[in-house]
Order: sequence, then C-alpha cells, then structure tokens
Amino acid sequence: MAVEGGSGVRRIAIRRHAIVSDSLPDFAGFDLGPGSPELQLGVLGSCLAHTVLIQAALQELAIDTIEVEVIATFDSRAGAEGFEDIPVHPQDIAFEVRLQSPADPARIQALQAAVEKTYPILNLLRLPQSVRARFAVAAPLEPDVTRTESFA
Repeated sequence: MAVEGGSGVRRIAIRRHAIVSDSLPDFAGFDLGPGSPELQLGVLGSCLAHTVLIQAALQELAIDTIEVEVIATFDSRAGAEGFEDIPVHPQDIAFEVRLQSPADPARIQALQAAVEKTYPILNLLRLPQSVRARFAVAAPLEPDVTRTESFA
C-alpha cells in the first residue's frame, strides 16, 4: 500500500483486488473512497455476515436473508487542540444482525453463541492484541534539478 502523490488516496492491494481508501475533505481527503475507520466497520460487518453463513451451514440451519448493520461514533475533532480528551478511534461500536429463518428461537440462540465464539474480527477487536510497529525512514529524494551551464 502506498499513498498517491499529494492526494492522500491509499490504494490497498490484497491478492488481485484493489480498494481505494480516502477521507472526507474536512479530514484532508477528497472523498474518493471510505476512510480507514469506515473500512474497519465494513470489515466487521462483512466478517459477521460470513461467520453467520458458516455457522448456519455447520448447524444445518436454514437462513432466508441476512442483513447486518454496524454503527460507531466518530468525532472529527479528536486530538485537535482543545479536544485532546476525545479518542481518535471509533467508539460505541454496535452491530445488529437481522435474520429471516424458519428455525425455532432456541436454534437461533445457538447460532448466535457459535457466531460470537468463532467471529474472527469481533474477537480481534474484543481481545487484547499485541501489535508491533516500526517506522523505516528513507533518505529524502534528490530534487529533480536540471542544470544549464553557459560558457561565454
């Protein structure tokens, strides 16, 4: 992944797929794609729907439809002068799964328990993680200077 020129656009390459990430204009972007926190919430929802499908198949439970809604609070003032106490990360993350299924409520509860136990991205967010970070600083690029010499 690299940032394109002065645009701030981030092209995320995963296998043979590309996702464009950007920010809203009030956050130094051009709104050419979702921002990183929005992508994270989208990943949370996508993984949830997929985990429901996997667990329903394992339990041989019929699902007619699945809808997932993920919400969170973002405050664009976070970290700015006078707003240092506002967290810079999404807060109050919540999701709702809406299913249509002919299964009885007890089987749906068993499905929910299995989903919460095996849902990778939810567990990634809920459980403490160790994340290593390193900044590698390269030498500045040489300016592109064309020299013209004149001999008199």
